[in-house]
Amino acid sequence: MSLPILSAGAAKGLVAAVAQPFTAETGVDVTGEFGAVGAMRDRLAAGAPCDVIILTAAMIAALENEGVVAAGTVAPLGRVRTGIAVRAGTTLPNIADGAGLARALTAAVGILFPDPQRATAGIHFVDVLRRLEIYEAVADRLRPYPNGATAMRELATAPEEGLIGCTQITEIRYTPGVTLVGPLPPGFELATVYSVAVCTQAADPARARAFARRLAGPENRVLRHEGGFED
Repeated sequence: MSLPILSAGAAKGLVAAVAQPFTAETGVDVTGEFGAVGAMRDRLAAGAPCDVIILTAAMIAALENEGVVAAGTVAPLGRVRTGIAVRAGTTLPNIADGAGLARALTAAVGILFPDPQRATAGIHFVDVLRRLEIYEAVADRLRPYPNGATAMRELATAPEEGLIGCTQITEIRYTPGVTLVGPLPPGFELATVYSVAVCTQAADPARARAFARRLAGPENRVLRHEGGFED
């Protein structure tokens, strides 16, 4: 038996951590598909199997209003900030303010980040580049990926020196080989609240509700915090 999940990439590490003991106790295999929130919403609309869905709180609220997720099953997982990352072992740049962030980005050989059309962090990051007035200067070094997890894996394994990345802090913390420099500085920050819910058409509503409760429940509060979710 499996429990299909569609989830924002920001929650991939959390889902994996909670799924392991859940499967050991119930025998239910949690099968997750993770990516940019827009892509996951589109997968749900296209009819992809889904018992549990994790998206931004705003998207989940809209789905609840539409009757796509079951009333009473929506629960917040926490707030996730967008941050800057470098490969592990690299000197951390100073990004304490906008000027420092601009210097770090313009000095980078390549800038890795998630989909600027469908990913929350990617959309915001492009806006930050424009507000810093460096978009044109770094445009030829931008390397977008389908989601933040992929961008961070590429950052960890790319052969070049001098790379920098931007995505949700949860995706940075759960990726071996990369180091969190810090959240985007004041004036440029982004904090996104994510929620979990059970789909109205879930094949196994009881199991889905049990797993969703574990993800959002007090027993896993420390795990969420360690992964980058804030209350």
